[in-house]
Amino acid sequence: MPLTLQTLAVLLLGLLLSPRMAAGTLGVYLAEGALGLPVFAPGPLGSAGFAHLIGPTGGYLLAYPMAAALTSFLWRRMTWNAGRGFTGAAISAAIGSLPIMALGAVWLAVLTHASAQSILTIAVLPFLPGDALKVISAAALAAGFVRLRRRIG
Repeated sequence: MPLTLQTLAVLLLGLLLSPRMAAGTLGVYLAEGALGLPVFAPGPLGSAGFAHLIGPTGGYLLAYPMAAALTSFLWRRMTWNAGRGFTGAAISAAIGSLPIMALGAVWLAVLTHASAQSILTIAVLPFLPGDALKVISAAALAAGFVRLRRRIG
């Protein structure tokens, strides 16, 4: 099972940029990939460019701008004491990762005509531990960046 750091980057961009900038950045990323630039992780069928976006992983990719914007929106709205620290970042990133998993799974189910149980077993459950690590990593990096920024400026 391949492990990529794409979702880590999506969540980290969401934590570090404004919602509009995060979504725009990921939109440009998708456009670059659709045009054939080698920015996507290699697909199982060797698809490239626009074909990659309509292939089995297309739902995950297309959810990136929404996930980054949601993550950014949530973290910026947290006003409670730990909201702008690691805990708030982790909560925001965890919620922000849900559209990626959901849209990706639904897309794959429609594309393959697989049952909900099959999709859950194949496309969701195996990726949860890696996603948890990515959420924690993105939250730690973002919270550390915020702390560093406060010290410097």
